[in-house]
Amino acid sequence: MAQLLPNDMILKWAEERPNDIYLRQIINRQFVDYTYAEVADKALRLVSAFRDLGIQPGERIALISKNCAEWFISDLAMMLGNYISVPIFPTAGADTIEHCVTHSDSKLIIIGKLDSPDAINSVTNKLSHIPTISLSYPGTPQGQYTFSQLISEHQPSEERPTHNDDELMSIVYTSGTSGLPKGAMLTYGSFAWASHQITQHIGLGESERLFSYLPLAHITERVYIFGSSIMSGLQVAFPESLDTFIDDVKMHRPTVFVSVPRLWTLFQQRIQEKLPPAKLNLLLKIPLISGLIKRKLADGLGLNEARVLGCGSAPVSAGLLRWYESIGLNITEAWGMTESFAYSTLNYPYRSDKVGSVGNAAPGIELKIAADDEILVRSKGLFSGYYNNEEATKECFDQDGWLHTGDIGFLDEEGYLTIQGRKKDTFKTAKGKFVSPVPIEKRLFELSNVEMMCLVGSGMPAPILLALPHDFPNFDRKRYEKRVHRVINTINNELESHAKIKGVLMIKEPWSIENGILTPTLKIKRHVLEKKYADIGHDWPSDQLVQWEE
Repeated sequence: MAQLLPNDMILKWAEERPNDIYLRQIINRQFVDYTYAEVADKALRLVSAFRDLGIQPGERIALISKNCAEWFISDLAMMLGNYISVPIFPTAGADTIEHCVTHSDSKLIIIGKLDSPDAINSVTNKLSHIPTISLSYPGTPQGQYTFSQLISEHQPSEERPTHNDDELMSIVYTSGTSGLPKGAMLTYGSFAWASHQITQHIGLGESERLFSYLPLAHITERVYIFGSSIMSGLQVAFPESLDTFIDDVKMHRPTVFVSVPRLWTLFQQRIQEKLPPAKLNLLLKIPLISGLIKRKLADGLGLNEARVLGCGSAPVSAGLLRWYESIGLNITEAWGMTESFAYSTLNYPYRSDKVGSVGNAAPGIELKIAADDEILVRSKGLFSGYYNNEEATKECFDQDGWLHTGDIGFLDEEGYLTIQGRKKDTFKTAKGKFVSPVPIEKRLFELSNVEMMCLVGSGMPAPILLALPHDFPNFDRKRYEKRVHRVINTINNELESHAKIKGVLMIKEPWSIENGILTPTLKIKRHVLEKKYADIGHDWPSDQLVQWEE
């Protein structure tokens, strides 16, 4: 039997469960609900609107918006109308947006919820020949057409295109930690396969509640939340804003919650501000109090009904996962990439003894470690190459169909994978020896109280740590420096001589997407920091471990 695809599934749910609520959009602190029948109806009306606008089947449509119900509806409309979607990160700058739109040759841009309209406005002014549709949210730039107007003015399309498994569904631009993003080509068959495998492996049932807030332009959210919801008929809610985020989670009480290390760290900080570590540790040792505290903490995050908690997209310290384990929240770490539909390994069912690894190969996934320690992946859920970039595509696959991921790592005796960083992240110091920064950074996260860090050292006499300290009330710089000295001494005793950290630079300005240090998925652009601080190691005073950026 042929595999059903997302466009088939929305029609199936609309017929079998027409009045069940599929999407829940929070507006003015209330849920605005959409049934399966309503979602299918709106998507088919949008297909008619696309046709009327002269957009031809097979052409590309760009979509830039924060998560919302209309994002799902627009994506489904593109599938039902035989268009190729080009999702763009809502935090992307003007250069990235323009690159994604022009490189993909998109013929229409759908614009939705954004923190700032400046970047997209500059692009649409420059590319004024491309029509625009705006979603009906406060602050959304005004397009030539509005989503609600087009829906009301058109009848549902009668067309029902059929797609082959190897047919192009979407061009997803990678977040670009090293230069301009490349357009990964995702096919219908691979997307449906990966989404189906996830729901089967985790055992997602009809009563699950998902929460969609990580950028849908990112493959993790697109597959784990959108993909699993449409393939298995699961309810999804969307937050109203960043300011109301925790309250929004509490309103929905998701049973599955996927996040990134940065947010899990912020949740931890929020808890520790109200309940200092020493007091929390003491309370957790008291049998009658421990369970009560754990329930209260989970309830305060809106995660008291969560059956599955996930973390991915960037390296996370084992110490952070252990801390959550101590308060009764077991977080499954997963690993994948756009090119593998974010589905490669998971520590699920959760195994405490495997914290620090990213889990073992998920069902249907083959893993292999190459002679140079690069991780290779093979499955039915791989991308089909980079759009208009044959050279980069050839570099990704070998003749046996193995995807060369660019990540380095090792497998233990049970097949659990530990990531040691990117091949390109490894740097050579002036001593001529290579240093892998990611394992050192992960160890430092366990030992220290630093918000973000990056170890640099290419061509330097010795590695230098760039660190963003937490913003504590009544911050005592000298006391903090003493702790840094203890941490660096501890880790330097564990490292080979060429990898020992020579100095720590405390960064003044927080790293962000806006200042170009973080990608839209909050990964650090290591090459940008390497370039910015290329000379710092050569002039580092021999008698000083810590310096503060002025």
